Amino acid sequence: MTAKHGKKYRAAAELVEPEKLYQPTDAVSLLKKMGYVKFDPTVELHMKLGVDPRHADQMVRGVTTLPAGTGKDVKVLVFAQGDKVTEAKAAGADFAGLDDIVKEIEGGWLGFDVAIATPDVMSKIARLGKRLGPRGLMPNPKAGTVTTDIARAVKEVKAGRVEFRVDKTGLIHVPIGKLSFTEEQLMQNLSATVSEIVRQKPTGAKGQYVRSVVICSTMSPSVRLDLPAALALR
Repeated sequence: MTAKHGKKYRAAAELVEPEKLYQPTDAVSLLKKMGYVKFDPTVELHMKLGVDPRHADQMVRGVTTLPAGTGKDVKVLVFAQGDKVTEAKAAGADFAGLDDIVKEIEGGWLGFDVAIATPDVMSKIARLGKRLGPRGLMPNPKAGTVTTDIARAVKEVKAGRVEFRVDKTGLIHVPIGKLSFTEEQLMQNLSATVSEIVRQKPTGAKGQYVRSVVICSTMSPSVRLDLPAALALR
């Protein structure tokens, strides 16, 4: 059975022309008009790509820094030892250490949003893979979360760095800010994210790389973007 939407959702949906492909600026403006929830919802970008991620040469994964930030207080954990712990805390990490933190995570604690690690401790935290991996919290070199430059990594995450990865259906979902952001801020974040995803086009991608671009906010209807206009944001 199809779930029935509430009155406020239906009222918001009436503002969207179902078959229309919106210019990016018009889409962002419309999205802000459709906000009806009592909290500050997250704005999300969804892109359908012409790739088959089952093949290694068609995997799309990367990070981008949102110019206007994420609008969220990101809790950063750093797996490190020695002087790197001090460096991490000085850079703004919320948690830093190794053995004690590993034990806490094994005990069920997951009070952080992003985990960063130095290369020398990866063998010691490998056993956390089954717990952190499914939640997207395991440090990974491809995501820039395994590095010797801990200070830079922590500051980038705190400033608004987000990770993206194509799923098995060829879709990418990325948060690009909060609905309370100005239209200009959302456009800056949208442009930066689209640009980076396009830049990450894999060598094995054949034919049309980007198939569709859609934005929405938490619990709101989706707004489809005019594809050439969206790609021109680059």
